[in-house]
Amino acid sequence: MRIHRRGFLLVLSSPSGAGKTTIARRLIAADPGLTLSVSVTTRPPRQGEIDGRDYFFIDRERFDEMMARDEFLEHAIVFGNNYGTPRGPIEEALAGGRDIVGDVDWQGAQQLVKRMPNDLVSVFVLPPSREALAVRLRSRAQHSPTVVAARMAKSPEEMSHWSEYDYVIIDNDIDETVAKARAILIAERCRRTRKTGLADFVRGLRAG
Repeated sequence: MRIHRRGFLLVLSSPSGAGKTTIARRLIAADPGLTLSVSVTTRPPRQGEIDGRDYFFIDRERFDEMMARDEFLEHAIVFGNNYGTPRGPIEEALAGGRDIVGDVDWQGAQQLVKRMPNDLVSVFVLPPSREALAVRLRSRAQHSPTVVAARMAKSPEEMSHWSEYDYVIIDNDIDETVAKARAILIAERCRRTRKTGLADFVRGLRAG
């Protein structure tokens, strides 16, 4: 007898530059059963980013229209730009037993907790130190010193929300961090409440 399972949304949050996007992409590369949640944003593409792969890049008018139609599971303004998680693809995937990973900021995570508490697994990624975070931000060629300074200034507020998450990982080493995130993924797939056919399976076992 096949045991059906409802999918879940694995959300990664961190201060800017702490590695959540890298972790998400490495999880997907290692797990064919995991799909990336592609967010919508009003910010312009950075060098190397592709529309539909990294983000759906739209203008503010289109974003407002999507908000008015309640097409987002969450949305927030981050560093002056709008970001949102489209509702349709997520709900379809979860109903079909497929798991999704996405990176959102703490504002979006708070909204997701309210809108889909039983389908959400949240992970906050912390840098090992503020110095390490600054180095990572400066290593991004697309960030000017002014942008780096602004993101460092905001990082204490972002990190203050760590206790709102199910799991916390300190990213000392990217390979170790990805391994921990994969362990969370595997464990959550075994969670009793996600296995919709488990009761019938156990009844069959007991009946012999």
